[in-house]
Amino acid sequence: MAIEVRVPTLGESVTEATVATWFKKPGDPVAVDEMLCELETDKVTVEVPSPAAGVMGEVVAAEGDTVGVDALLAMITEGGAASAGAGDAPKPAEAPAASGSTADRIDVMVPTLGESVTEATVSTWFKQVGDSVAQDEMLCELETDKVSVEVPAPAAGVLAEIVAPEGTTVDATAKLAVLSGSGAGVGASPAPAAPAAAVTPAVATGGAKDVANAPSAEKAMAQAGISADAVTGTGRDGRIMKEDVARAVAAAASAPAAASAPAAPRAPVAADDAAREERVKMTRLRQTIAKRLKDAQNTAAILTTFNEVDMTEVMALRNQYKDQFEKKHGVRLGFMSFFTKACCHALKEVPEVNAEIDGNDIVYKNFVHMGVAAGTPQGLVVPVIRDADSMSFAAIEKAIAEKGKRARDGKLSMAEMQGGTFTISNGGVYGSLMSSPILNPPQSGILGMHKIQDRPMVINGEIKIRPMMYLALSYDHRIVDGKGAVTFLVRVKEALEDPRRLLMDL
Repeated sequence: MAIEVRVPTLGESVTEATVATWFKKPGDPVAVDEMLCELETDKVTVEVPSPAAGVMGEVVAAEGDTVGVDALLAMITEGGAASAGAGDAPKPAEAPAASGSTADRIDVMVPTLGESVTEATVSTWFKQVGDSVAQDEMLCELETDKVSVEVPAPAAGVLAEIVAPEGTTVDATAKLAVLSGSGAGVGASPAPAAPAAAVTPAVATGGAKDVANAPSAEKAMAQAGISADAVTGTGRDGRIMKEDVARAVAAAASAPAAASAPAAPRAPVAADDAAREERVKMTRLRQTIAKRLKDAQNTAAILTTFNEVDMTEVMALRNQYKDQFEKKHGVRLGFMSFFTKACCHALKEVPEVNAEIDGNDIVYKNFVHMGVAAGTPQGLVVPVIRDADSMSFAAIEKAIAEKGKRARDGKLSMAEMQGGTFTISNGGVYGSLMSSPILNPPQSGILGMHKIQDRPMVINGEIKIRPMMYLALSYDHRIVDGKGAVTFLVRVKEALEDPRRLLMDL
């Protein structure tokens, strides 16, 4: 019986793809869910699994062909299931080596990483080969772009083999280790370095490897006049994709001086100084933070406007009601709920600060998903409080407390950090007196809070000591004009200096 292999759903608004690579050829045995080919769209790479076990038949769409959604890619003859199983048999037979019965061996796989997360880095192994482990005892910790994931032991036994050592990048379906029901298999895995080399390809070598690059990438490199050695591949096994070429071209255009001297990225360091240095690999979270912040600077026209707010009334109101508030709602009354409310009111009057640019369009958001920047031991994260404009003071304080705790514990999911329309960053908790925050793309505005400090102010012709705070609004000048930015900040100032305006929706 012949089974059709068709193009899967490619994602919202994506209607076509290019066949980048076939991993199987006609006559090859295939197993269920074994990868047959790789498709390339404008944004992502999609792997096509086999819908059934059998033998690879006719390849309808060759490498380089452009295909639409649900287009026919190939045919599989289901009658060859037995031979497909035989072709795959050596793989599980090779892994146990001399470690005894496979019935006593349990694979430790990468757990679910979260929506849209496809890979992680093994940051720490808590156990070594030969160690005894209890069921649900933590074996290792994985690090994704945003969160850390702990991997528990699926059963009690002995750690017989570590397949992915620390520093290895693994995909969402990779095997991390092997547990043995007894100590018989411990000695069979002295060299985990070989799997590491297979899992972590040397992408720094660009195209100098036995992996075929995507056809569209080859065409783009030819048009740009650059070699594969100058491009870092991010596709399967280090394959160069079209977007990799685009990034390399953009990098070369923006930094020609750096490109001319890649061999000397650092100034010379004296030998005695070098001995006192410590080199630590950037975590995936820190790499993501660096990339997003630099992307914001490269993309948006960032400008910052400043103002100052007299916190006397907010502090008095908070001191008057904080005990009753905590007793009734079970959460402390902080300043963040006042600032969140003030920003939501100001965003209604100046909607462009709550909008974003999408190509040649401006997308206005008729809601406020407030991002609240939080510092954690791993780095800065921005959990999002959804529909903050419709929440009460108590609901906002509870959401901020819950998100903050989850952020510090590294338990935030990717979904909880996506979709924000505006961000508040409170550098004042660290003692910052004034700063210029960087946008959180694709947002068009971010409010920076700072330290509350007593200063002499002229009030009705008299000098009085007042608790003052500097406010900073960084905004994308492509969409927000100076008038709108200043108006927004003034409205926030007015609402905080007279909190009754928040209650009256003024």
